[in-house]
Amino acid sequence: MARSPRWENAERPSLGDLAWARATFEAVEPRDLFYRLATYLMSEADRKDRAFSKAEALAVLLQTWNRSYYQRLKIPFDAAHFAAIEQLLDAHADELPRYRARSIESLVPSDEPRIRSLYSEFAAVLGQTGASKALHMLAPRFFPLWDGPIAAQAYGLYTRDDRDYWRLVRTTAVQVKSVGGEAALGRNPIKAIDEYNYCRYTLGKSPVPKIDPQ
Repeated sequence: MARSPRWENAERPSLGDLAWARATFEAVEPRDLFYRLATYLMSEADRKDRAFSKAEALAVLLQTWNRSYYQRLKIPFDAAHFAAIEQLLDAHADELPRYRARSIESLVPSDEPRIRSLYSEFAAVLGQTGASKALHMLAPRFFPLWDGPIAAQAYGLYTRDDRDYWRLVRTTAVQVKSVGGEAALGRNPIKAIDEYNYCRYTLGKSPVPKIDPQ
């Protein structure tokens, strides 16, 4: 009998696991400040008297949480790159708010074509990790995040193309439902699972302090 692909059998962290990850993440990852700042700026970006745009909110996250991508590939975060981000957001200005209003618990199979297409377009501008982080920031309750270690070690996804991203979305929906969703967790389960994955897999090669969440 053929074995199910690894991504279909990904670990399903418990509420206790997510509580541990929250405490650990807060202790070892100071860049969470930039996530919270970008989240706030994004929430304010629709106001008529806004001080910052959605592209600027994304820039805060991408230049901190995804800084290694720009450094490794020597990609300047210059005016041309910023303009490409703005064009990307303008091209999807009608559909992105619809995703922002949704929870991943509402995911249905018919979502696949648009999610894969959207991810591909974002990845062409921002890279694979940057695309997932940008989509998450634009619709934090719907789009999950990954990086190389998380994709490979947690889900067995090595190509990280649009098909793999759809697999991540599907598997994350299962993980979210397995802990009871937003109602049981009391906060964004996608962010909680990302914190767990980051502590467990991205930092897994180094000792991760197991801090008592109590």
